[in-house]
Amino acid sequence: MSFELPQLPYAYDALEPHIDARTMEIHHSKHHNAYTTNLNAAIAGTDLEGKTIENILINLDKKNATVRNNGGGFYNHNLFWRVMSANGGGLPTGELLEAIERDFKSFDEFKARFTKAGVSQFGSGWAWLCVKKGGELDVCGTPNQDNPLMPEVGCGGTPILAMDVWEHAYYLNYQNRRPDYIEAFFNVINWDEVARLYAIEK
Repeated sequence: MSFELPQLPYAYDALEPHIDARTMEIHHSKHHNAYTTNLNAAIAGTDLEGKTIENILINLDKKNATVRNNGGGFYNHNLFWRVMSANGGGLPTGELLEAIERDFKSFDEFKARFTKAGVSQFGSGWAWLCVKKGGELDVCGTPNQDNPLMPEVGCGGTPILAMDVWEHAYYLNYQNRRPDYIEAFFNVINWDEVARLYAIEK
């Protein structure tokens, strides 16, 4: 069974003015599509074929660069699209907000740490909000298409919020102003979806 490029749950222009339609179209139809195609080619005829993407990444042989990069790219973008919404932004509520305030002292402190994870990522990579078993939250960053599911990446737990800081995620609109893109990203976070994932993974 091959992996399929997911359809976005909104139109390419739905996140404007925070993330522009042209960036979304190229990012989804070109970059994510390429990761999907290359992942399928890499696992075809191997013992990885038919496994879930989560199983592949949790048990990843990190020396297998093709599966590492394309499997990560496939999984990371699947989550990225889901945790954004045209009706996003604002603050989380309920159990998720309580956990953020417990583990980061305040939402503003969480935002500062998440922003720092994105801004300080040298070159391409991702910022993550992860949940560990028992419900503890943590923020971290990974290079390239690595993610917290992979072994020995220095990030623990299961991702529930992903922010892409590769230049192709923002360069058409923000050029080299990554902090501006990150500030805009907070206006489109789908906190309902993040909260749903938190409830499942804690």
